[in-house]
Amino acid sequence: MEIKQLITFKHAAENLNFTQTAKLLNFAQSSVTAQIKALEDEIGKPLFERLGKRLILTEAGRTFKTYADKIIALSQEAVTAANGEEEISGTLTIGAQESQCTYRLPLILKEFKSAFPKVKLVFKPAHSDEIARKQLMEGLLDVAFFMDAWKPEGSLKVERLVKEDLLLVAAPNQSKANFSIDDLKHETLLLTEAGCSYRNMFEESLKSLGIYSLHKIEFASIEAIKQCVIAGLGVALLPEMVVKKDIEAGRMRELPWKPCTPPLYTQIAWHKDKWMTPPLAEFIHVTRKMLLSV
Repeated sequence: MEIKQLITFKHAAENLNFTQTAKLLNFAQSSVTAQIKALEDEIGKPLFERLGKRLILTEAGRTFKTYADKIIALSQEAVTAANGEEEISGTLTIGAQESQCTYRLPLILKEFKSAFPKVKLVFKPAHSDEIARKQLMEGLLDVAFFMDAWKPEGSLKVERLVKEDLLLVAAPNQSKANFSIDDLKHETLLLTEAGCSYRNMFEESLKSLGIYSLHKIEFASIEAIKQCVIAGLGVALLPEMVVKKDIEAGRMRELPWKPCTPPLYTQIAWHKDKWMTPPLAEFIHVTRKMLLSV
């Protein structure tokens, strides 16, 4: 088993395309196929399987990817130490929702980059917490941020960081002054994508109150929802960090809302078997320091 084979497998497992892997690594496609076949022969199980035109990792492949990542990271760390290099390079792949990227991460990234300026940061949008969990389990993310109710995780290490309050907001003159929750039956609800934790909470809470709105618009972007609220298109339930400045500036107003749902937390997570490289350890440390003080 060679490091070159493991690197080829890592790239193939992340993009699930042998042709793209060959182009990325400047190999012939036959070389990628041969390296994967050699690994499978040594392990004794297939690492990939084809379902129609789709290439997917087998269960053995997902397990092996976790260890391949560790071995590759350790080999790179060993070379760095042997050469006496002070600055560590590499890549951290981070999963986060738009709200986290916009309102929580900038200061964290600034401090992290001062410690590891040569480490490349790659952000992958996590439109739902379940997608982020799946990508962590498959080794596609090094670390991810959730905004969800607190619950125990099996193969993931998850830490609560900040309790997030959700606010129901509308344009200043859109809803009547003595607004009640029952008025939501007649409002247009501006919602995040299906699978978003606080959208699920909002809809479950309304259902428990017997409120069913006939008018709903779904958006992929929280910033788009904000602009539509400001324009008077409807009402939305959003994290306080997203709308606080707009409420203070008078561009929105908070409507009365007492959710009958569990509290929501920003959480950071990584696979429990993930090799804790110095950059990953520092990123988690900086995140704890910055967000636990919020």
